[in-house]
Amino acid sequence: MSEYVLEMRDISKSFPGVKALDHVHLKIRKGSVHALMGENGAGKSTIMKCLFGIYKKDEGEILIDDEKVRIKDSQEALQHGIAMVHQELQSILDRSIAENIYCGRYPLKTIGPLKFIDHKTMHQNCELLLDEIQLKLDPKRLMKDLSISQRQSVEIAKAISYQAKIIIMDEPTSSLSENEVESLFKMIQSLKEKGTSIIYISHKMEEILRISDEVTILRDGTYVGNWPSSELTEEIIISKMVGRELKQRFNKTLRDPEEVVLQVNNFTSMDPKSFKNISFELKKNEILGIGGLVGAQRSELMESLFGIRPIQSGEIIYKNEKIKIRTPKDAISKGIALLTEDRRATGIFGMLSISDNVGIASLDQFLHFRLFLNQKKLDKTVHASIDKMKIKTVSTKTLIQNLSGGNQQKVILSRWLANQPDVLILDEPTRGIDVGAKYEIYSIMNELVGQGKAIIMISSEMSELMGMSDRIMVMCEGKISGTVNASETCQEEIMTLATRFMEGENEDAKNETERLHQQ
Repeated sequence: MSEYVLEMRDISKSFPGVKALDHVHLKIRKGSVHALMGENGAGKSTIMKCLFGIYKKDEGEILIDDEKVRIKDSQEALQHGIAMVHQELQSILDRSIAENIYCGRYPLKTIGPLKFIDHKTMHQNCELLLDEIQLKLDPKRLMKDLSISQRQSVEIAKAISYQAKIIIMDEPTSSLSENEVESLFKMIQSLKEKGTSIIYISHKMEEILRISDEVTILRDGTYVGNWPSSELTEEIIISKMVGRELKQRFNKTLRDPEEVVLQVNNFTSMDPKSFKNISFELKKNEILGIGGLVGAQRSELMESLFGIRPIQSGEIIYKNEKIKIRTPKDAISKGIALLTEDRRATGIFGMLSISDNVGIASLDQFLHFRLFLNQKKLDKTVHASIDKMKIKTVSTKTLIQNLSGGNQQKVILSRWLANQPDVLILDEPTRGIDVGAKYEIYSIMNELVGQGKAIIMISSEMSELMGMSDRIMVMCEGKISGTVNASETCQEEIMTLATRFMEGENEDAKNETERLHQQ
């Protein structure tokens, strides 16, 4: 009997113009957490989709409990005891939590010759499942009424409900707060103790080294190797992933910003549950980081500043002039850009090409007589963006939905840079992006600030927030709880500010603060 619950041998998969996997291996032990790492485009999601039956492998074999299997579709994968939590959420928004979890396998009751969904049993089973994983949600609640992080948690609960022997988790913490991450890790530990194997895909080094037993690294669709996590460090993982050493991770240059380019006074949302009386300044040659927990209203504030959400009161002074921004078009005309948090939902135009996605926010500069598109001029800009951002693609006409998440993010950033903004708002700019792509985006941010641009960066990654920012403005429940110099603060202070206005006892936040203090 093999010590491995799963073996994938010599797996190859090609798409038109691209060999995504080239004889890749993967071996998973029973009751272990096995991290799968690599840059965007390395083949991590592709090999998992071959395992889960979404893609058909071109070559290789798959063994489960020493028995060779063929997995034609996701249903067969589930029958073999394999479940998957996708990076891009698959929720049915107009259905309840219970209906999402048991979709396609509803409990039935028979009344005469007819069969009906047994909603009572389904809700009872769902309640027991949510209690088991300590997820305090009403099974009857609609998915559209949940936050992104809550939807992520429901997707994880759905995978667990299959009682699978292998659960694939593709970037499971990308939308979770630090407290929710801790809950997920407890859940994973419980699954390990029951003998369940976890294949864990993440770009977050700290998570990988903390939770995994083994790590397999891929690079450009090839197998680099497999190591016990105890033998690895962040530096070793990075060098094996990218094939080179990345020195000075954030590479922040010395800056002394003084001139105020943007001033926001007493900004209050039209939504009474959102932000109130927000005032801050942004300086030229500065990266202003915005920290806070999920629900702090950081994204809502920036979307209002960009004209997406209405405000009740407040004023914007931009380059010493009072301006009004009622729509995104107003913001763009003033040289303000916004890279949104959820690239899939509000960033990319999936059915359009890379070229179309880059040019769509700045079409005016590519028009002849304001009527005809100057394709040659647009192509020149797009090619320059691909070279500068190191976007991996075979053509400018490739549909953006066919790129990896990191390359999609680079295309969206190229879109705004083509508009030459003076103020760039980046909402979670490196979420779900590998370390090599992060380094490239950090370098571009530093280069832009060096050219006199100003950047507002929302980030939930503490190391990124502290490593890239000049100042950090922390929000809690729609208010500013404090602003600190990045070079003079610590994680404990930021976490304390992030929970400053919370009502009642917040044990999770208190425990997280204590953990940071101990570190």
